[in-house]
Amino acid sequence: MKDLQAYSFKLGKLAVQSLIEEAELAPKPGLVDKNSSGSHTDMSLKTMIKSAKALETTFREIAEISFNQIPSQELREEIAVIGRRGEQAMFKATGGVNTHKGAIWALGLLVSSAAMDLGKSAIEEVAVYAGRLALFTDRNLPAVKTNGSCVKARFGVDGAKGEAEQGFPHVRHYGLPILYESRKRCMNENLCRLNVLIALMAELNDTCILHRGGAEALESTKEHAKEILKAGGVSTSRGWQLLEQLDQSLCRQKVSPGGSADLLAATIFMDYLDQNAKSEFKRHEALLI
Repeated sequence: MKDLQAYSFKLGKLAVQSLIEEAELAPKPGLVDKNSSGSHTDMSLKTMIKSAKALETTFREIAEISFNQIPSQELREEIAVIGRRGEQAMFKATGGVNTHKGAIWALGLLVSSAAMDLGKSAIEEVAVYAGRLALFTDRNLPAVKTNGSCVKARFGVDGAKGEAEQGFPHVRHYGLPILYESRKRCMNENLCRLNVLIALMAELNDTCILHRGGAEALESTKEHAKEILKAGGVSTSRGWQLLEQLDQSLCRQKVSPGGSADLLAATIFMDYLDQNAKSEFKRHEALLI
């Protein structure tokens, strides 16, 4: 039980840290960061950090209830109850502003999966098991329309639910690989993570963009992000120039890539899990010498 409590506490801290580091990262096109509020008029960096800190108990409770479990209907619904309490804590902390609803869903599933065997699974398995858990329907979900559900019905895209059910393919195939590739090119961490965000924006059918700007805004954003990657990423002078132009364009349209931001936070969280796993492996190796 001591190991469970310690690891649950650690996962809660890492999830919150990932949300805060995503929020602080700058400059993020159309998003709240340490430089500006982007396309948002109802939130700031202070709001985002306050919201993230209010969710630590939520993530810790999800971890605790997931210990020694496998994906199941019962676990899915137990997590959903905790997640809805987390949403209320978020709204209370932000005065009613939806800052992290999508992140609660994504990180909640990943925290649950990571807690199932106290972090012994490989990163790929954590994402896959989170996907298996997401496939179970929450039978107690209130029948209310959300921005995400309306966008999915109108544009026929998967959205956050589909991303999770597929085992977070954008995190596995774009987020983490781009992060590792950028680090090999000796970039500082800020630039590496900005490259991750741009890679996600280039590929994701971001429902937040669709909600605010429609299909035209999504396609132009994806094309602009691809141009940044073609230019060598944000570490090149041309890539940085294009990044600034994208930021200006999104702010002018009042469009924000919130779905991409949620997956950036998920990528940061998964990277921390990977680093911790490698650190533990090295520690055990040292003990055997």
